[in-house]
Amino acid sequence: MNFLLKKKIKKINLLFSMTHNISSSFPKFVRLLRILPHHHYHCRYAPQNIFTISAAIYLRRTMATAVDPSNTRLGWIGTGVMGRSMCAHLINAGYTLTVFTRTPSKAQELISMGAHWVDTPKAVASQSDVVFSIVGYPSDVRQVILDSNSGALSGLRRGGVIIDMTTSEPSLAVEIHSAASAAGCSSIDAPVSGGDRGARSASLSIFAGGEESVVQRLNPLFNLLGKVYYMGAPGKGQFTKLGNQVVIASSMVGLCEGLIYAHKAGLDLNQFLNAISTGAAGSKSLDLYGSRILSRDLEPGFYVNHFVKDLGICLRECQNMGLALPGLALAQQLYLSLKAHGEGDLGTQALILALERINNLSLQSDASAIGKP
Repeated sequence: MNFLLKKKIKKINLLFSMTHNISSSFPKFVRLLRILPHHHYHCRYAPQNIFTISAAIYLRRTMATAVDPSNTRLGWIGTGVMGRSMCAHLINAGYTLTVFTRTPSKAQELISMGAHWVDTPKAVASQSDVVFSIVGYPSDVRQVILDSNSGALSGLRRGGVIIDMTTSEPSLAVEIHSAASAAGCSSIDAPVSGGDRGARSASLSIFAGGEESVVQRLNPLFNLLGKVYYMGAPGKGQFTKLGNQVVIASSMVGLCEGLIYAHKAGLDLNQFLNAISTGAAGSKSLDLYGSRILSRDLEPGFYVNHFVKDLGICLRECQNMGLALPGLALAQQLYLSLKAHGEGDLGTQALILALERINNLSLQSDASAIGKP
């Protein structure tokens, strides 16, 4: 056997020994391995493994490639309150983006920035290497990713990546990961926290679950949106976000109750918020929503409807784990009352309305009535 042949086979053995058995193919390496049928007795891996070997080499080569605008096409599904700003950051960084949203008008700003709109998630994926999704409900996630006719996974090439940033069910994240792996692709569950302001300022907290090596490779993308935290196996990103929502729910109840109390006590509410914000009561919720509540700005940074969905998922997971979280249950009931009053499209700070109704008062009432028993 000549020296060049020995060198090629040695390289194939080394690369294959460092990877897992993956069923795929990569034409360039198939051509390289044409020599094997005549010389397989010199190689530890028989010719029937040719596709496994070539896929392993392809995977390692792909994972080593830096993600940047010159070699990575991006897709985005869902351009609502959060998605619109997040997508814009990627466009501004020079990436080519293909977008889909059920309401095309919501993508007009992005189209004017250079994004290309298509009419199905499958069409997004067919033109992308990495596809992001951030939609409303688990049922929406299932449809835009897993639908066999129009879902993103059905149009994604082998080696592609799905990143779902919707707050959804951990079990669905695991299901998507399994389906993506079977298709020769990767998936990351990466829900976010920080609201509309965090999306606009690219300061979101991103909770990632899946293969750590994939998350690390995608860091250049995540860094354009905020700070990513790797939380573990598939579904762990979703579990982290649900825990985040448990904390936020109780924090928002505390903020609104504190304002109701201060109002009844006859305090100046702006002065009250300013005084407590630098003490132990200071919080992200107070910073983001305190002034909005006082100015009656109830526009959604995060919809009540979606928060009710999140808290419902949290409670179901609590039942699965045998956990009793009464504060969470109370918060969900209060938010459900907003939905019952037709206020589901307001922001989560609209919780103040529920507490005002319970106490038969309004923070906007005449100053002469403040402090009366």
